[in-house]
Amino acid sequence: MKINIYYGGRGIIDDPTIYVLNRMQEVLEELRVEVVRYNLYEQKNNIATLPRTLKEADGIILASTVEWYGVGGYMYQFLDACWQYADKEKLSRIYMQPIVMSTTYGEREGKLTLEAAWELLGGLPCEGLCGYVSDYMSFELNKDFLSIIEKKAENLYRSISQRMKCMPGSNQAVRKSVLKNNRIELTPQETEQLSSLAADDSFVKRQKADIEELASIFKNKMGQAPADGDEGIVFSFKKAFTPAKDYAANYMIIIENHPGNLIIKVNEDDLSCYFGPPEEDMDVIGKLTMPALEKIMSGLKTFEGSFMGGDMTAKGNFKVIKTLDQLFRFRGKE
Repeated sequence: MKINIYYGGRGIIDDPTIYVLNRMQEVLEELRVEVVRYNLYEQKNNIATLPRTLKEADGIILASTVEWYGVGGYMYQFLDACWQYADKEKLSRIYMQPIVMSTTYGEREGKLTLEAAWELLGGLPCEGLCGYVSDYMSFELNKDFLSIIEKKAENLYRSISQRMKCMPGSNQAVRKSVLKNNRIELTPQETEQLSSLAADDSFVKRQKADIEELASIFKNKMGQAPADGDEGIVFSFKKAFTPAKDYAANYMIIIENHPGNLIIKVNEDDLSCYFGPPEEDMDVIGKLTMPALEKIMSGLKTFEGSFMGGDMTAKGNFKVIKTLDQLFRFRGKE
């Protein structure tokens, strides 16, 4: 027999839930049960992968501490991951015992929350344990409390070993008729792989970046400006461009703390605008901060005004600086 313990508290020294779990683990191990404990606060970056640990478990203990309200965020994250990634057929055969201790108010509500959540997941709830602890030392030294804890561990062992039946509950009916997980049907192996990817921060960030890039491409195709970033700056310059007859010039604008340089090449009505590495043969090289550039693009300032006011520095043909304001007429300029 194997029982997993999922502890959703913060791991503080005088947490009464930890004392309860230690005593229950001792009793279960004396009964030759394999016990594995998962501290969710240590697994907070990998909670999405924890449902795979349910595969070999015959029963589990969901334990948390009510310190101010509810069973805590880590436990909710774990239950959310079970709803998204766990093998529901396997969950239907797993017994769960809730353990909720409180140093404030709400231990009974917390225990009911865990029971209801497990039933909605399709699992089998066992009689749990909850209690209010105002003085940790007196609680730990109380032999009557210790006897109750040990009996709860024995009851969990009996429930699993005898495969005790549970009375039907309305939660099961609600789950079948109302609650639906609107997602693509995946095999348990595919679901497990998906949970690993969801827990991989680098993968998630890469996916978000790809989505943002695709969104920018589609917005450009629809004639809409991207929300921000390099694409948004380039779009703003192209939109504000006013061609000048018989005029050609090359500009490079360096933005402080930005990895790329804004390259602007004008040849009458032909505009080439993009971010890239430094280039030669520039008529003007300007340097400013991102806030200063945003003021120019919003029409609050001009290139010439930024240069005269010290917000922008430049080298090259200074007469060409004025032409920037003639070539790019941002909205709001007078």
